[in-house]
Amino acid sequence: MAQGIKTLAALLAAGIAGTALAAATPEEIKSLSGARTPWGAEVAGNKDGSIPAWTGAVNPPAGFDPQKPMRRPDPFANEKALFSIDAKNMDKYADKLSDGTKAMLKKYPTYRLDIYPGHRTANYPKFYLDNTLKNASACKTGSDGLKLEGCWPGLPFPFPKTGNEVVWNRLLKFDAPAMTTTAMSSRVVDTQGNITLTGASTAYIQYPIFDPKRTTPISDNEIYEALRLDYSAPNRKAGEKVLVRDSVDMLDTGRRAWSYLPGQRRVKLSPDLSYDTPSPTGGGTGVLDDTAVFFGAMDRYDFKLVGKKEMYIPYNSYKIRDPQVCPENVRHMKNHLNPDCMRWELHRVWVVEATLKPGKRHVYPKRVFHFDEDMPGVGIADNYDSTGQIYRVVLNLPISLYETPGHHATDEYVTHDLATGMYAHQTDPTDGGGWVVTPLKPNSFFMPEALAAEGVR
Repeated sequence: MAQGIKTLAALLAAGIAGTALAAATPEEIKSLSGARTPWGAEVAGNKDGSIPAWTGAVNPPAGFDPQKPMRRPDPFANEKALFSIDAKNMDKYADKLSDGTKAMLKKYPTYRLDIYPGHRTANYPKFYLDNTLKNASACKTGSDGLKLEGCWPGLPFPFPKTGNEVVWNRLLKFDAPAMTTTAMSSRVVDTQGNITLTGASTAYIQYPIFDPKRTTPISDNEIYEALRLDYSAPNRKAGEKVLVRDSVDMLDTGRRAWSYLPGQRRVKLSPDLSYDTPSPTGGGTGVLDDTAVFFGAMDRYDFKLVGKKEMYIPYNSYKIRDPQVCPENVRHMKNHLNPDCMRWELHRVWVVEATLKPGKRHVYPKRVFHFDEDMPGVGIADNYDSTGQIYRVVLNLPISLYETPGHHATDEYVTHDLATGMYAHQTDPTDGGGWVVTPLKPNSFFMPEALAAEGVR
């Protein structure tokens, strides 16, 4: 890797790279083997040590057996919270809280943040880091930030200079090339605390671009993510199937989505499975691109990179993913998830402000995203309504998969609707034992013809 850094730095210094390449400087590229992690985050902790230095992957807890169902015990179970933040003392920590987090603390007397010691558990496989190094000088955006050009299957922008680049890092986050779970569930909790199962499915998620055997750059219209859901519950959704495929070209290719409805026995193109279409399993509490903080095309917003800051975010969320510690009726309470089941840590995040473009429509005129510097698919979204008030707050509940170092699970999320007091806890794999890393499936598995062939009444 060191030789590759020297080569890229020399190319840039000689001017061979030209203005078409990304804006990483030779000094920045060189830092990927020193002051920066191989994906561009700061290696060092902060001055008071409340954010630790990055040291590598988390180790499995003693007694963990990866051959058993993948309910991963908390490797930090013996740690105690350092302190808690609630409405009474939130002003003391206001500079490290998102506006949405502060709004929730003010609105719900039962809401609090238990702050634990920080652990930077991100880690990535060698092929991904090698490609990230190439991207530091090769990857760029085109068409007003809506296309990727010249990029390799790694983190697109280890040194992001624009809001679009930070969001591209989120969209091309690396959890694993392919994962599945046999019982991914979504639940909505109403204002009385009643829990409703809105969807349970076998879920398959695949990033075709992250095939470890691949040796070529990403093509200009390639599919970077494929998601398939085969529903088994509730009864009204049993037998339904959903397929979503996202391209690195958001303009000419964009998202393609299909659904199979057993009552009609046919597969339908579903162009509305995007943007601010209400989430099919959200019970009216969120929209499709709320998924995992943000999920979809960027063409309706202008994205401004505000900068990087220290912030309390949910992290290492093993406790809430363990049904023996936090079963369904414990982890869900009125208005929000049970604070006893949550873990918050101080991390550095990229802050991006999204404002609706003239002539475009979305239920959120303004959004502010906070994405972790180590795992760019992790963070918080503060979504505003037309009056400028916080409308909905979205949180990721991430973990690192310690049995397969370099892999993570970051798609589980919760959307809080402050207007109604309801919330939706979605893409929760706990009932099926969590996400399991699997071999890549053939592309045909993620084609609409497969939905039709496997569909049943």
